[in-house]
Amino acid sequence: MYGNAAHAYRARQVQGATPVQQVAMLYDRAIASLREAIDAIEQGDIERRWRANNRAVEIISALMSGLDMEQGGEIAQNLKRLYTFLLRRLGQVDLKNDPQPAREAIDILDPLRQSWHQLSRTNGQPQQADSGDGAAGTLPQPQDGTHQPLNLAT
Repeated sequence: MYGNAAHAYRARQVQGATPVQQVAMLYDRAIASLREAIDAIEQGDIERRWRANNRAVEIISALMSGLDMEQGGEIAQNLKRLYTFLLRRLGQVDLKNDPQPAREAIDILDPLRQSWHQLSRTNGQPQQADSGDGAAGTLPQPQDGTHQPLNLAT
């Protein structure tokens, strides 16, 4: 009963979230799944470890498939390499029943998670520190009109 209520609550959260908030939620869920996998290893629960690690792998795969390689440029390329590395490392969690790759993945994902949450608090608009020139909160834009935001929703 409570599981269905929790699932419905999460579904409502995702439906009402902006794309930036949805990405932040994916990072939250991936990290929570990795922590669960670590706990399952420590408790000797192989099945729970597999389910939790598999959930993290699915989330990271979804993040990778959502990258817009054309518009994302170097950032998208770097994230793809990072996600590929993480997916390889997480295979070791199940293969060796080893929590260390999951811990490493958390260490890598957490700063990204924090950045996405910070971005969601600014309504998806990047902010820049005040440089003293009266242009606080603004970023320079390309002059040729080619600037397109990174599309992570696809």
